[in-house]
Amino acid sequence: MTDGFHRRRLSIISWLSTGLREEQSLERIFAQLCARFVECGVNLSRSTLHLRVHHPQWLGTRILWARGQSETEVQTVAYDVEGTDVFRRSPFRLVIDTGRVVRQRILICGPHVFPVYEELRNNGHTDYIAWPLDHTQGRRHLITFATDKIGGFDDQEIMLIEETLPLVSLVTEIRLKNQLARTLLQTYVGPHASEQILDGATTRGSGVTLRAAVMMCDLRNFTRLSDRRRRDDVIKILNQYFDLIADPIEKYGGEILKFVGDGLLAVFPLDRSDACTRLLKAVREAQEAAAAEDQARDFRIEFGTGIHVGEVMYGNIGSKRRLDFTVIGPAVNLASRLESLTKSLQRSVLISGEFVTAAGCLSETECLGRHNIRGFEAETEVYALRMA
Repeated sequence: MTDGFHRRRLSIISWLSTGLREEQSLERIFAQLCARFVECGVNLSRSTLHLRVHHPQWLGTRILWARGQSETEVQTVAYDVEGTDVFRRSPFRLVIDTGRVVRQRILICGPHVFPVYEELRNNGHTDYIAWPLDHTQGRRHLITFATDKIGGFDDQEIMLIEETLPLVSLVTEIRLKNQLARTLLQTYVGPHASEQILDGATTRGSGVTLRAAVMMCDLRNFTRLSDRRRRDDVIKILNQYFDLIADPIEKYGGEILKFVGDGLLAVFPLDRSDACTRLLKAVREAQEAAAAEDQARDFRIEFGTGIHVGEVMYGNIGSKRRLDFTVIGPAVNLASRLESLTKSLQRSVLISGEFVTAAGCLSETECLGRHNIRGFEAETEVYALRMA
């Protein structure tokens, strides 16, 4: 083995060991890795990195590097991919299931065992190798390399790649777990709360006081639905209902803090001057979407919404070992009471007078007078949002 090989090997190992402390992007790390292999003399024409990311919407991601491209291409992989014929008839399944390295010299004339080899041949590649990328706790990922060099990879090229893979595995696992932590927190507590938790807001009682527009939603006839429908049907309808509400809330800058049974709590912080207007747009869009969906469903999705504005305490509340990052305060309580009042007043959206003033939306509402709200000494002026 030549001194040049050792120098190339050490340069990549040194970079993987100490040169990536500030780099969090797996896509950029993978692109740099491929570029460094090329700089070290590996005749690399194509490479892919397949990672299971456990995102709520997809199973994993596929990162593709190809010679001549300025950036990697990132594709999401659906949860049902492993049940497809494409996956079953691929080297990926073999590597994932067995942990073995799969190598295939691409023949000028087929047939090949797996269809992907035909694709590689048609694109001019001559050799292909797929390695398992094993992380802790038995989690296995996949990395592949291809060349278009006549004769394929030589022994030194393969050895150079193989000797760096343990460090590649370590580097990718660290970034993947950081990404997983962020994804899980965003999924279960929302983007704003997740950033605060990742920044260290994990002490019980820690939090801030902020002014926010608050909305509380509740699905109508949920008790009857739960009693008469199968469990899977109930869950499906609940998810459809939450999609109708959640998508416009997130679109207009709100943050969903909690799903409780068939209820939803969301806030629009008033650090944005148009937060109240955005909340109303979200509510209207959700109601319109529900009305448009009625024709296609055997269960009519209807929900009540209570809206208020005021100061809320935003932070960690709970027991010593189980915390909830949420909002509490009179403003939240009043929004909840207004939502309950929608049933007796038979209006889909009820708004407090304070919110009407803050939003300047008097012309969009109908005053329903002053009402005694349970838990509040003073009467509350209640308005109904006019729906088109």
